[in-house]
Formats: sequence, structure tokens, C-alpha cells
Amino acid sequence: MSQNVLLVIGFTWPEPASTAAGNRMLQLLDFFKSKGYAIVFASTASKTELSLNLDALEIESKSIVLNDSGFDTFIKDLNPKIVLFDRFLTEEQFGWRVSENVPNALKILDTEDLHSLRKVREVSHKKGIPFSTKTWLQEDITKREVASVLRCDLSLMVSTFEMQLLTQTLKLDQSLLLHLPFLLGNISSVEQESWLKFSERENFICIGNGKHAPNVDAVLWLYQEIWPLIRKALPKAQVAVYGAYLPQQVKELHKPEIGFLVKGWAEDANKVLSHSRINLATLRFGAGIKGKLTTVMQNGTPSVTTSIGAEGMYDGLPWSGAIAETPIEIAREAIQLYTCEKDWLEAQQNGIVLVNELYNKEKLSERLAIVLEHLHQNLEEHRIHNFMGSLLGHQTMQSTKYLSKWIEEKNKKE
Repeated sequence: MSQNVLLVIGFTWPEPASTAAGNRMLQLLDFFKSKGYAIVFASTASKTELSLNLDALEIESKSIVLNDSGFDTFIKDLNPKIVLFDRFLTEEQFGWRVSENVPNALKILDTEDLHSLRKVREVSHKKGIPFSTKTWLQEDITKREVASVLRCDLSLMVSTFEMQLLTQTLKLDQSLLLHLPFLLGNISSVEQESWLKFSERENFICIGNGKHAPNVDAVLWLYQEIWPLIRKALPKAQVAVYGAYLPQQVKELHKPEIGFLVKGWAEDANKVLSHSRINLATLRFGAGIKGKLTTVMQNGTPSVTTSIGAEGMYDGLPWSGAIAETPIEIAREAIQLYTCEKDWLEAQQNGIVLVNELYNKEKLSERLAIVLEHLHQNLEEHRIHNFMGSLLGHQTMQSTKYLSKWIEEKNKKE
């Protein structure tokens, strides 16, 4: 292959039609293709019927195996200029092999979100205790994830909140991080003119992948405590719940008699979103930024969500709808937006501003390109200054490396 090779080590095969993470990965693949990179996407996961057709994008697919030195030969022969780890778990498993076999390759971690933050928030929610950064700092998963960040040359962060958490609370060097949210095209005036008007839309929508614990909890909370309040004020209203891989406990909530409709996976999410009047994103825990919330903005649909739902997404600009915390507050805001065209139109315009100012593909792509060029030209110096990263890469700290080697030898004897 040519010198400009990007190797992506995926935690899963990307599913842009069903997950925000899949869309995020597709945006990064598009960026590197636009820069002339030959791309190889490797993963230990199994493909699904919703997996992206990488062949159609002229991206090579490679199945890899954990704890297998065959990966060493593969990556030496490939000799990538950049290795992109999809979430910290792939860096834990393969990062040391990358460093040993292609030491000059630029190592980038796409965090998607801080998994440790999401996990600790989920545990805190289930225990009924407030989340605190003190609790987050004490968890092993936090230490593992931050260690991955330090071992990489650059980590891509989608959320302004998570950027602040790493730079202000943990005092990580800003040069190791890049705020890079979703790379979206501007919403043009032509697109806006094609949107259905307030009077042409009806009902509510709730959308999210069923494999994602925050989404399942959001639907259950909506059904149990929020929807009865909305339905009481709007007795003819309906809410449609969409998402791939919805679990049985969600499917059983399908109750047409109360206007609660569980639809499952939407083959065309934009179509169902563009016909809905209000999106409900009743998230009680989670991390990162929410692809469903930028997607609804791209379809001119206001959202009612929580502070967790909107976290790291609006940078002090007016939200595209309303942010509320309790069932009563969420229901009140949803009813107001649903019935007041003036407020609805203002929320829609706020969404246009958010997408065009904070998620501008051209500006963000330029930001990434400049940082990558600087790192390529100054990689040795960059790594010298990242002493903690060098320390974590030292042989005395590489427990995952030696565990992997032990597992490999054990597998050979069985």
C-alpha cells in the first residue's frame, strides 16, 4: 500500500443506520478519504446486517483476533501512518502491539464518549445516589480509560464537558486532546424551505439504539412517569419509539390505547423525525454528545431533553427546545412546545444555529487537519513532553501486554 495508510481498529463494525457511534466513525472515514488515505478497518467483532458496507467506500475490511501475534505481522506489513483506536478498549488490547511494531505511526484515540463517565453515572443512578467526580476518579475503569488517553498521541473528544473534565479536573495536557464533535453539513435555506411546517407535523418521537443502557432507561422513564402527564393534557397525542435492537421490556410497552407506540428500527430515521413535531430525549445518565439530538435539529424538530441529554452540546447558545429535569417539568415543556407555534419556531431556529456554528464540517475538518500535520512534523518532541504517556508504555506498566502473551501461549497448548 501507499505511505498514506490509516488503520482503524474498531470496537465494532460501524452501523451508521442504527448508532451515533457508527455515524461518528463514518464522518472520520470520510475525512481521511478526503485527505487521500488508503483505509483499512480491522475489528475483532462480528458483522451484522446493519454493518456499513465498507467495500462500497473502497475501504478494506480485516478481521483480527485478540491475543494473537499474527496481528504483529499484519501491522508491520501494512505499515500505517496513522492508527485510529475506536474507543479505549481497543487501545488497551492492541496499543502496545502498535507501539512495538510500527513505532512511528501516529496513535489516535477516538473516545466516542468517556465510557468511564457513562458507566459511573449509570451505577450511581441505579443506586439512587448523586454522581460526583470524586466517585468517578476512584473507579478502575476511569484509570484505565485515562491511561489509554495518555498512551496515545491525540484523543478526539466530542463533548466540551468532557474536555473540561480532563483538562481542569485531571490537568491533562491540552496538546493530547482535540475537541472534535460531529462533523455535519450546514443546514441551508433550501433545506429549511423543504421542512414540513408546524401545522403539517404531529405527535412526539423518541429514538435511540436499544443496546445503549441510557436509551432503554429513557424509554422506561418516559412510559412510567412522563407520558401519562403529556397524554392527560393532549389526549389524542401519540409518541412513537424507534430504535434498533430494542429489548423485550421496551417492546412490551407498546400500548396504542394510550398513544404509546413501539415501532422498532427506522430504516429512514430522517423521514420519521421530519414528520414529528417534538422529540423527547428523557435521558437520566450517559456521556458524550447525542447523535439523535443533532439529527433532529437537522430535520427541524425541536427536542425536550435533560441536562445530561444536552451536556457538552450547545456551548452556552440557546437550546433547540427545552432542557428540564423532573417528569412534571419535562411534560410541561413538551406540551408548551407542542401547542405553541411561536415557541416551536424559535426552538427550530435555535437548532439551525447550533448545527451551523458548532458542528460545521468544514471548520472542524480544517481543525483536525492542522493538528495532524503539526503532530506528523513534531511527533518525537510531542512524545518527549508526554512523559506520563511514556511512563505508562514502559514494560513494568504493561500488564495487558504480558497477560495477552500468557493467554496466547495458553491457547497454543489447548
